[in-house]
Amino acid sequence: MANGDPLRLVVFDMDGTLIDSQHHIIASMTRAFSANGLPAPDPAAVRAGVGLPLEAIFRSLLPGHGPALYGKLAEDYRDDHRSRLDRGERQEPLMPGAREVIERLDAAGYLIALATGKGTRGARHALEVHGLIDYFVTIQTADTAPGKPHPGMLLQAMDEAGVEASATIMVGDTVYDLETARNASVASVAVTWGYHERDALYSYGADALIDHFDDLDAAVERLLKNG
Repeated sequence: MANGDPLRLVVFDMDGTLIDSQHHIIASMTRAFSANGLPAPDPAAVRAGVGLPLEAIFRSLLPGHGPALYGKLAEDYRDDHRSRLDRGERQEPLMPGAREVIERLDAAGYLIALATGKGTRGARHALEVHGLIDYFVTIQTADTAPGKPHPGMLLQAMDEAGVEASATIMVGDTVYDLETARNASVASVAVTWGYHERDALYSYGADALIDHFDDLDAAVERLLKNG
């Protein structure tokens, strides 16, 4: 980017967008349920809730229970996630084209950020394992801001990067990512390989819909050009 060119920011979701973490999320959910004497949750229902704060996911999976149970399940889920991270058992591969698109956007002068429901330690670990952390100018997680669809993660990312909403794009795989973008007055790109179906993403009103990271560069350029 030449001196004087306006700053432009691309904010990525992580789970289901940049990395394939489905197996680990469902496994930790199942173990949290088992630890509390509950039958395993339906994997499809778990996938539908990914992107929301943990307690909200548990409320959707187990309606009608009190906050004490939801809090205990969330604590057990986090403990399981952390212990598996400590043991080196969290292998979360990159989605096809993720590394290449981050490198291309960086080379083109875009600033790159993360907004994820993961905790900070898990998010940083995933980026470090794949050698990508140095590309990210700000990392917003469940530890730094309210969960999606609250706009806090995006607002803080834009503030730390020094970029206006009109020059920011949110890239994610769920309607919660799209709602977060809408709540922050930011344009959105929905990816179709994650947790929510294409029809749901389209119906919610994604500003662009892509089937492969090869298509992201053009989508971002078009959305920012059109304001």
